[in-house]
Amino acid sequence: MSTPRRPLRARHPGAASGGTVFRGVLNARPYPAPAMTARDWTRIAPRQVRLDDLITVKAELRLDVLLAEDSTFYGDMFCHVIEWQGELYLEDGLHRAVQAALQQRSLLHVRVAHLDDEGQWTGPVV
Repeated sequence: MSTPRRPLRARHPGAASGGTVFRGVLNARPYPAPAMTARDWTRIAPRQVRLDDLITVKAELRLDVLLAEDSTFYGDMFCHVIEWQGELYLEDGLHRAVQAALQQRSLLHVRVAHLDDEGQWTGPVV
Protein backbone atom coordinates (compact mmCIF):
# COMPACT_ATOMS: atom_id res chain seq x y z
CA MET A 1 0.00 0.00 0.00
CA SER A 2 1.40 3.37 -1.04
CA THR A 3 0.95 6.56 0.94
CA PRO A 4 -0.18 9.60 -1.03
CA ARG A 5 2.51 12.18 -1.71
CA ARG A 6 2.01 15.46 0.07
CA PRO A 7 2.15 18.59 -2.07
CA LEU A 8 5.05 21.03 -1.86
CA ARG A 9 4.39 23.77 0.62
CA ALA A 10 3.68 27.28 -0.60
CA ARG A 11 7.07 28.53 0.64
CA HIS A 12 8.63 26.92 -2.44
CA PRO A 13 6.87 28.83 -5.22
CA GLY A 14 9.84 28.31 -7.56
CA ALA A 15 10.07 24.57 -7.01
CA ALA A 16 9.48 22.41 -10.01
CA SER A 17 7.77 19.09 -9.66
CA GLY A 18 10.11 16.22 -8.98
CA GLY A 19 8.11 14.03 -11.32
CA THR A 20 7.93 10.44 -10.18
CA VAL A 21 11.41 10.47 -8.62
CA PHE A 22 11.73 13.43 -6.23
CA ARG A 23 9.23 15.50 -4.31
CA GLY A 24 10.55 18.70 -5.79
CA VAL A 25 13.48 20.33 -7.56
CA LEU A 26 15.02 23.65 -6.51
CA ASN A 27 18.03 25.43 -7.96
CA ALA A 28 19.31 26.76 -4.63
CA ARG A 29 19.15 26.10 -0.91
CA PRO A 30 16.11 27.59 0.87
CA TYR A 31 17.91 27.08 4.21
CA PRO A 32 21.08 28.73 5.55
CA ALA A 33 24.31 27.07 4.38
CA PRO A 34 25.22 24.45 6.97
CA ALA A 35 28.58 24.94 8.68
CA MET A 36 29.41 21.25 8.78
CA THR A 37 32.71 19.53 8.19
CA ALA A 38 33.23 16.12 6.59
CA ARG A 39 33.89 14.80 10.10
CA ASP A 40 30.51 16.17 11.30
CA TRP A 41 28.77 14.26 8.51
CA THR A 42 30.53 10.99 9.42
CA ARG A 43 29.20 11.27 12.99
CA ILE A 44 25.64 10.93 11.66
CA ALA A 45 24.40 7.38 11.32
CA PRO A 46 23.04 6.56 7.86
CA ARG A 47 19.37 5.77 7.46
CA GLN A 48 17.02 5.06 4.59
CA VAL A 49 14.71 7.66 3.10
CA ARG A 50 12.33 7.48 0.18
CA LEU A 51 13.49 9.29 -2.95
CA ASP A 52 10.04 10.82 -3.36
CA ASP A 53 10.39 12.50 0.08
CA LEU A 54 13.47 14.44 -1.05
CA ILE A 55 13.63 17.93 -2.50
CA THR A 56 16.81 18.47 -4.51
CA VAL A 57 18.69 21.75 -4.28
CA LYS A 58 20.46 21.24 -7.62
CA ALA A 59 18.50 21.37 -10.85
CA GLU A 60 21.30 20.26 -13.17
CA LEU A 61 23.01 16.92 -13.52
CA ARG A 62 26.34 16.18 -15.20
CA LEU A 63 26.16 13.03 -17.29
CA ASP A 64 29.90 12.27 -16.94
CA VAL A 65 29.56 12.23 -13.14
CA LEU A 66 26.38 10.17 -13.28
CA LEU A 67 28.02 7.49 -15.40
CA ALA A 68 31.34 7.41 -13.52
CA GLU A 69 31.95 4.10 -11.76
CA ASP A 70 34.18 5.64 -9.07
CA SER A 71 32.02 8.68 -8.28
CA THR A 72 32.21 8.03 -4.52
CA PHE A 73 35.90 7.02 -4.39
CA TYR A 74 37.07 10.16 -2.58
CA GLY A 75 33.83 11.16 -0.88
CA ASP A 76 31.24 9.85 1.52
CA MET A 77 29.41 6.82 0.15
CA PHE A 78 26.14 8.17 1.63
CA CYS A 79 24.19 11.13 0.33
CA HIS A 80 23.88 14.17 2.58
CA VAL A 81 20.38 15.40 3.43
CA ILE A 82 19.39 18.48 5.41
CA GLU A 83 16.22 18.32 7.45
CA TRP A 84 14.98 21.89 7.88
CA GLN A 85 11.53 23.05 8.89
CA GLY A 86 10.08 19.57 8.40
CA GLU A 87 11.42 19.07 4.86
CA LEU A 88 14.21 16.82 3.56
CA TYR A 89 16.64 18.51 1.15
CA LEU A 90 19.22 16.57 -0.84
CA GLU A 91 22.33 18.65 -0.13
CA ASP A 92 24.90 16.33 -1.72
CA GLY A 93 24.51 13.13 -3.70
CA LEU A 94 22.15 13.99 -6.54
CA HIS A 95 24.05 11.72 -8.92
CA ARG A 96 23.81 8.76 -6.53
CA ALA A 97 20.11 9.44 -6.01
CA VAL A 98 19.47 9.48 -9.76
CA GLN A 99 21.48 6.27 -10.16
CA ALA A 100 19.24 4.67 -7.52
CA ALA A 101 16.15 5.84 -9.39
CA LEU A 102 17.52 4.45 -12.68
CA GLN A 103 17.99 1.12 -10.91
CA GLN A 104 14.32 1.34 -9.88
CA ARG A 105 15.12 1.68 -6.18
CA SER A 106 12.77 3.87 -4.16
CA LEU A 107 14.95 4.01 -1.02
CA LEU A 108 18.32 5.64 -0.53
CA HIS A 109 20.82 5.39 2.35
CA VAL A 110 21.62 8.93 3.50
CA ARG A 111 23.00 10.88 6.43
CA VAL A 112 20.41 13.39 7.68
CA ALA A 113 21.59 16.54 9.48
CA HIS A 114 18.94 18.46 11.40
CA LEU A 115 19.22 22.24 11.17
CA ASP A 116 17.33 24.66 13.37
CA ASP A 117 15.73 27.83 11.98
CA GLU A 118 19.05 29.72 12.27
CA GLY A 119 20.88 27.02 10.32
CA GLN A 120 22.69 25.55 13.32
CA TRP A 121 23.37 21.83 13.26
CA THR A 122 21.64 20.18 16.20
CA GLY A 123 24.13 17.32 16.51
CA PRO A 124 24.50 13.75 15.40
CA VAL A 125 21.75 11.19 15.40
CA VAL A 126 23.76 8.06 16.18
